[in-house]
Amino acid sequence: MKDTTTTIDPKSISTTELHQLLLTAVAPRPIALASTIDKNGKVNLSPFSFFNVFSANPPLLIFSPARRGKDNTTKHSYENIKEVKEVVINIVNFAIVEQMSLSSTEYAKGVNEFIKSGLTPIPSDKIKPPRVAEAPVSFECIVDDIIELGTEGGAEI
Repeated sequence: MKDTTTTIDPKSISTTELHQLLLTAVAPRPIALASTIDKNGKVNLSPFSFFNVFSANPPLLIFSPARRGKDNTTKHSYENIKEVKEVVINIVNFAIVEQMSLSSTEYAKGVNEFIKSGLTPIPSDKIKPPRVAEAPVSFECIVDDIIELGTEGGAEI
């Protein structure tokens, strides 16, 4: 039998190519809608496919807002969690996939993606950022740690 595997050295391809490879190779991936709030009370809602649950005891969820490859800027979600260390991880299901897609547009800071996407914000029980009413499950989280893995475009934060 002929070996049809391919070996790729991540250093031999661009960050964009590696990102696409990771997105297509690791599937299916859950998608989280992270709702955050800045120090002035402005809400942000953004989807993340680099997300998962990592532990039950203690309960631990993680998501990774990558630096933008085109200009090395950071997402508003990341900026917000540095100011207010709280986030709601809202689970995306098929019923809200279109609204999730609308929330992924790069809006200016301060634009409320709940309004742009048509999703409904509802108060959280224990933290400041709102939950997504339409999400089948929402986790109210306190940010324990922010680990920056790089300073170049495409680096995960």
